[in-house]
Amino acid sequence: MIHIGPYDIDSQVVLAPMAGVTDRPFRQLCRKLGAGLVVSEMVTSDIRLWNSPKSRTRLNHEGEVGPRSVQIAGGDPDMLARAAQANVERGAEIIDINMGCPAKKVCKKAAGSALLQDERLVENILNTVTRAVDVPVTLKIRTGWNPENRNGVRIAKIAEDAGIAALAVHGRTRACRFQGSAEYDTIASIVNAVDMPVFTNGDIDSPQKAKQVLDYTGASAVMIGRAAQGRPWIFREIEHFLKTGKLLPEPSLQEVRDILIAHLRELHRFYGEYMGLRIARKHVGWYLKTLACGEIFRKTFIQLETATEQHASVQDYFERLITQEDMAA
Repeated sequence: MIHIGPYDIDSQVVLAPMAGVTDRPFRQLCRKLGAGLVVSEMVTSDIRLWNSPKSRTRLNHEGEVGPRSVQIAGGDPDMLARAAQANVERGAEIIDINMGCPAKKVCKKAAGSALLQDERLVENILNTVTRAVDVPVTLKIRTGWNPENRNGVRIAKIAEDAGIAALAVHGRTRACRFQGSAEYDTIASIVNAVDMPVFTNGDIDSPQKAKQVLDYTGASAVMIGRAAQGRPWIFREIEHFLKTGKLLPEPSLQEVRDILIAHLRELHRFYGEYMGLRIARKHVGWYLKTLACGEIFRKTFIQLETATEQHASVQDYFERLITQEDMAA
């Protein structure tokens, strides 16, 4: 059991916040399939920008199972504090601060992982935000700014002293972005340096890898990001393996179809048909990467212009796959 303030998380598998991915439909799906905690897409700390369509959807947590964790991004302590307070008023039960995003457009604004260069500013931000709200505040970081400046341990100690309730660490520096292999030595050092829960993140794409990384780092949980795209059942697979040492069978084509159809329906309902169609294209594309003739079908799917056509095409595609599987059995 992982404790984040008053909340007990009964799973060692957590969904990473990912801009453009972890919207409400995807978060709800991942919770249903075994994620113990899900974190929203990052929201700007500039509340003046919250009236945009993108921000309105990112701030929508209606019907979500708690605890609702909302990630905020920015570089000004007072703005971050106000954003945290405003999100709590909207129903956020955990505030997560982004100091891990390596994107240039975020770092140019002295936010995300760019903040790791200025430890005094990090301390100011964390103290200001934790004092501003009565809910737990968590933090997402990288191991450092670049391989020559891995200051993750110092940042973690600053965070613990500021009252941060849990820390997620991606096993790369900002300079590494998503290239090369994640390194877990710094995460292990962070785990040994602090008493709060630490989530290890980066290159965890299977139950076996999750156990290996947990054993190596001593972290409280694994945080899954890109590996959940098109494979949201990875959460239950990892959780089952960690508890039993046994692998679950791969989901059947029928179950994958049902999960995908339900996901498609929620995307259309949440965004409306115009945006739902477009956002569905990337999610369906991720599912198709592991399926027979997926790339061929994807080229057809991305040209469809109505929700009805998308649903019908997915149904037809899976009927063909299931028929072929039955004939081969």
